[in-house]
Amino acid sequence: MPSSTAPRILLVGGGYVGLYAALRLERRLRPDEADLTLVSPENFMVYQPLLPEVASGTLEPRHAVVPLRQALRRTRLVTGRLEALDHPGRLATVAPHDGPARELRYDHVVLGLGSMTRVLPIPGVAERAVGFQTVTEAIHLRNHVLARLEVAEATDDERARRRALTFVFVGGGYTGVEALAELEDMARACCDAFTRVRPPDLRWILVEATDGILPTVEPGLAAHALRTLRSRGIEVHLETTLESAEDGRMRLSTGVEVEADTLVWMAGIRPQALTGELGLPVDDSGRLVVDSELRVAGAGGAWAAGDNAAVPDPGGGHYPPTAQHAQRAARRLADNLVATLRDEPLRPFRHDSLGELVTLGRYKGVASMRGLELRGFLPWLLRRLYYVVQVPTVNRKLRIVVDWLVGIPFRREIVSLGSLEDPRLPIDRAARETGG
Repeated sequence: MPSSTAPRILLVGGGYVGLYAALRLERRLRPDEADLTLVSPENFMVYQPLLPEVASGTLEPRHAVVPLRQALRRTRLVTGRLEALDHPGRLATVAPHDGPARELRYDHVVLGLGSMTRVLPIPGVAERAVGFQTVTEAIHLRNHVLARLEVAEATDDERARRRALTFVFVGGGYTGVEALAELEDMARACCDAFTRVRPPDLRWILVEATDGILPTVEPGLAAHALRTLRSRGIEVHLETTLESAEDGRMRLSTGVEVEADTLVWMAGIRPQALTGELGLPVDDSGRLVVDSELRVAGAGGAWAAGDNAAVPDPGGGHYPPTAQHAQRAARRLADNLVATLRDEPLRPFRHDSLGELVTLGRYKGVASMRGLELRGFLPWLLRRLYYVVQVPTVNRKLRIVVDWLVGIPFRREIVSLGSLEDPRLPIDRAARETGG
């Protein structure tokens, strides 16, 4: 147990930064050296690179998250949201899910607030689009796509069928390409169970504002991925933006117009709005300004990494907001915090990217690793092996491996559980019909 005079370390955010920094601090610090508290809106951490496989049904949703209470042995978990930070007074105000706000005192604070979807003021987007950052969104999207197949199977209205079977994705980055590829692969396979819905009936559209997809991948591999998507009949509109989505009519900047029931918005992220309200320095993008040791500029005792921080790289720019950078920055941050407590020298964060591994659907992928470019089955397999290694806890690793192994010999399950999103619907309907 920490002593009453032990430094109090408050970690804010249960994502990569919060979890991996807490794990590192637990490993490096003696129990009496510090009091550790983690504030998170949820009691789990979402392993976001696995969300495309949650959406396609190849991975059980619970296995793509890490239970914080089980993963952390010495860190006290407070479920709630940070409302305010008085850093000069070393005081954080936290709002739990129920009840009044509470105040937490600290000596050091680690800010890993993460990011949120960047939504542009395009007519209809806020009303019709779904994002792809959470397990809830991934599950909803799977249920929605399967429900659209059922609608197309059941209706004789040709216009309604075309709307149901048209799927528009905006954003050709890492997440957008993986989500579209996995879902298209799933829907194509599911057509075998339908009599009136065939793969050629499905229309998948990817809209990207720049002149290429997968900007963080080697150009040759990105071009291969583009050819692979187009060879599957996926329409990829480059140097194109979405101008309107009102009433389900998607109007592109090129003049193309389509009606669609599905709009998936993955056109970038931005720091949580709260980041700019903490009284700490932020850059033009709203990210916390930190030095190479991951200390917030001009705010002793405040540390930050991940999507909410502008982490400088040796080339004069900033590291990209990727999972591998956030994970490794969290560990360096924890090491530097330990060094501060022990009055030892700090070390700058340096990380050379291990490369990129991208799934393009079942048994298909591309990878660039230390100058080596791979296409097809091998990068798909390497991606799975990499994430099994990176996911914390043996329990979680085994569950993911079992999910994947079970899915290899069996066909995909065609089950839409969309009704779960409105659990009160049955009792509301019963009450209306019985006059209750």
